[in-house]
Amino acid sequence: MLVIALEPFFEKLADVSGQAILPFFRINQVVSNKTGDKGFDPVTQADRAAEMAIRQEIRKAFPDHAIHGEEYGVENAGAPYEWIIDPIDGTRGFICGLPTWGTLVGLMKDSHPIYGMMNQPYVGERFIGDGEKAILIRNGQSRALKTRRCERLADAYIATTSPRIITGDHGEAYDRLEAQCKLARYGTDCYAYALLAAGQIDIVCETGLQAYDIAPLIPIIEGAGGIVSTWSGDSAVRGGAILASGNATLHEAALRILSGG
Repeated sequence: MLVIALEPFFEKLADVSGQAILPFFRINQVVSNKTGDKGFDPVTQADRAAEMAIRQEIRKAFPDHAIHGEEYGVENAGAPYEWIIDPIDGTRGFICGLPTWGTLVGLMKDSHPIYGMMNQPYVGERFIGDGEKAILIRNGQSRALKTRRCERLADAYIATTSPRIITGDHGEAYDRLEAQCKLARYGTDCYAYALLAAGQIDIVCETGLQAYDIAPLIPIIEGAGGIVSTWSGDSAVRGGAILASGNATLHEAALRILSGG
């Protein structure tokens, strides 16, 4: 049973993770590469400190829940409730001093996302959703989120972290979709999905995502009226090639292009 009201608890997680991260932002720090000489997958002290702070709070409040985090793996595997953590989504932006990163925390029940948060402590914005509604909390004030009314690709604003990392057939499909849209922006990481929920962006299209990159964002997107799936139209909860759109009409049009239709 969930005995703690979720929104205040998520705000507590935002507080403790933000306190762990911000002392490391825009300072010279040690950056480790998790992939060695096979590429560049950076991790910082801030990533590790934030995930540990979040885990400690979850363990105290829900000791029988599973926790799946990017930096410290899975504990209590198989429990009906599972917390998903990406302490800093957008670490590359973080180490460059860009404020386009965020802390992602989600809660799943029986593998279905039921609550999610994207927190950006430097800017002071918290996006929270439960699949039915979504809100933005800023300066202690909250407002409901709603996706933008846009049903034509020709009017759509599309975002992706970088088209250069979408390669092969996926890259060609992405290029076809971007060519149909009015405006494209890059380098947004998790912020793009939050801004889609806020009605600022219409489509987010990416590949290679892990569960912790997207599962916490699903209740926010859906709570604001949007849709998120894989490029094949399946559940996005475990990651992969992901498409998020502000409404069903736009989503279906984008899926047709991505599938070559």
